[in-house]
Amino acid sequence: MDKVPLLSLSISRMIQKKKTQVPLIATVVFLFVLCTIFYNERRFQEINRKENRKRDDIGDVKESFSSLNSKDPSGSGILDRFSTCNSTVKYNGPKTPLLQSDEEEKTMDSCNVFWGTWVFDNVSFPLYNESDCPYMSDQLACHKHGRPDLMYQNWRWQPHDCNLKRWNATEMWDKLRGKRLMFVGDSLNRGQWISMLCLLESVIPAEKKSITPNAPLTIFRAEEYNATVEFQWAPLIVESNADDPVNHRLDERIIRPDSVLRHASEWEHVDILVFNSYLWWRQGPVKLLWSNEKNGVCEEAESLDALELAMDEWAKWIESKVDPLKKKVFFVTMSPTHLWSREGDRERKETVIMKRLLSKMKVIGEAVRIWLQ
Repeated sequence: MDKVPLLSLSISRMIQKKKTQVPLIATVVFLFVLCTIFYNERRFQEINRKENRKRDDIGDVKESFSSLNSKDPSGSGILDRFSTCNSTVKYNGPKTPLLQSDEEEKTMDSCNVFWGTWVFDNVSFPLYNESDCPYMSDQLACHKHGRPDLMYQNWRWQPHDCNLKRWNATEMWDKLRGKRLMFVGDSLNRGQWISMLCLLESVIPAEKKSITPNAPLTIFRAEEYNATVEFQWAPLIVESNADDPVNHRLDERIIRPDSVLRHASEWEHVDILVFNSYLWWRQGPVKLLWSNEKNGVCEEAESLDALELAMDEWAKWIESKVDPLKKKVFFVTMSPTHLWSREGDRERKETVIMKRLLSKMKVIGEAVRIWLQ
């Protein structure tokens, strides 16, 4: 009989204990939820700040690009990503023949540094680590995004008949003192520009260097040397509807094949120009909108025919504007992708185009160097 009160007492004590634990558990849960809310709110605010900064940067680019377009010197209207053709007719101009050229390249140098091979060098290369370069782009940061091997960084260019000097950033800045070095072209040349910055920037104190935001013309300045290393986004060299450095993924390519004026206004006072244009010409037919066309009628041309027209206009500017005693010009092409066997004929055709155009120029061999891989 005594067991019943004892059992009741035990049950009563258990209920009281549970009542005591319930507020404690509720408090812990409440604190956890509160902390989670605060954490998510901070993350949300940070995301908003980043998005606002991104929009501001893009706004700066658009404002800069709009300002650039407002100075369009052609007088025939702005050609930008909003441009369209009122109508399109087939291009009936000269066609690019597939020629064979066995002529050896002549060079004024005692050693042709463009004739050589890549050799593996794990002693003196790499010249910089991508993680140490503050200007490294995510598009180029292979190691950051998980590439397991780093041996690709150890390849060094070796000319057949001579040796290149060991890279020295300070010596390079001495050569660039008071000068402008500009890369002009597409994302391939932008990669070359970023690599050049990574090779050069480490010897410049932080307070003595600066870089503009992403814009049609992006400039790195080294105050101590009064020098700049610049990149101009001009994927097709001539004026086109893809000249916006941010918004250039368009369904069709429209170029003004007889005008480089919008881009060339920045080339005039540059000491060393490095051009590239290749990949964007491999994306199907190109529409031609000539400067004297007032009715918006475009001609549709095969990409190689459009390429020759554009390069011819570029070559005219080089011939008329470049003093070989004061300015150096390089043109970098792209090696074959080797994805399809038929590309061999196309590569030879493109090489012939460039050689034929450059042969027209009086400054060839003095002001212009071309890298035909």
